[in-house]
Amino acid sequence: KFAMVAPDVQIDDGKGTILISSEEGETEANNHRKLSDFGIRNGTRLQADDFLQDYTLLINVLHSEDLDKDVEFEVVGDTPEKVGPKPSEPTSKNITNGSDDGAQPSTSTGT
Repeated sequence: KFAMVAPDVQIDDGKGTILISSEEGETEANNHRKLSDFGIRNGTRLQADDFLQDYTLLINVLHSEDLDKDVEFEVVGDTPEKVGPKPSEPTSKNITNGSDDGAQPSTSTGT
């Protein structure tokens, strides 16, 4: 749903409990477990990081009984329009007169 390539997902509780790891096999034992097995319930925050794309999400888990039939979850809120590596910034800037505000040296003559 979030177009993550190699996500790491952990509970955002300061303990660092990892639910999903981008390292193959590291969290495979979690695949059959329910979120409640980890103490995740209404109001829990998860942090999902995709280092390959320099992409991080904070996810707030909200419990609802009002989902449509056969709908397991719903994403509510802003989702990224474009996912992928951030464009690199130019390495050099054209700086004139010690600043980057475009100011030019004075050309007036004192009289």
